[in-house]
Amino acid sequence: MTHPLRQHIEEIIPLTDEEFAYILSFFQPVTKRKHQYLLQEGETANKEYWVIKGCVKSYFIEDSGKEHILQFAMENWWITDYESFVKQLPSKTAIDCIEDCKLLYITYENRDKLTATMHKMERFWAKKSKMGRIALQKRIVSLLQNSAKERYDQLLEQYPTLFQRVPKKMIAAYLGVSRETLSRLNS
Repeated sequence: MTHPLRQHIEEIIPLTDEEFAYILSFFQPVTKRKHQYLLQEGETANKEYWVIKGCVKSYFIEDSGKEHILQFAMENWWITDYESFVKQLPSKTAIDCIEDCKLLYITYENRDKLTATMHKMERFWAKKSKMGRIALQKRIVSLLQNSAKERYDQLLEQYPTLFQRVPKKMIAAYLGVSRETLSRLNS
């Protein structure tokens, strides 16, 4: 059976067995339980995670206590605080597990080493970065242009399983609406 990370990478670039073994040597597995942090606000993000199994969220909390969810990451998704990871600055967000999770991570230093020695992986992450920017742009446009109902319907259409895995209050925090508004949208 092919390793799930290999399948994921080969959606973009082909690999030999030797190349994948080399790539995998830069990653470490980690298992986290529901509610455990991958990153806390103020820490420097030194790891980028790839979700094998489970669901995590990236978020920040206003001084008033209101939570804003920036991203969910489920199977085959990558997550970190990218500003903190790239610039090696304290994180403005936190990342924690919504479910028990099985992940792989690569450190900042190992990602630099891997991309410097293997141009295929440099191309892989360039492509993933471009796709991430497109998704972020679509999310920003949707937040600015669409009604709460349109954003809800779009999320439901794009990620239907998310609604079975994530509490409604988190869906509301992701969509930028109150829990009460979400209840009205759901009915």
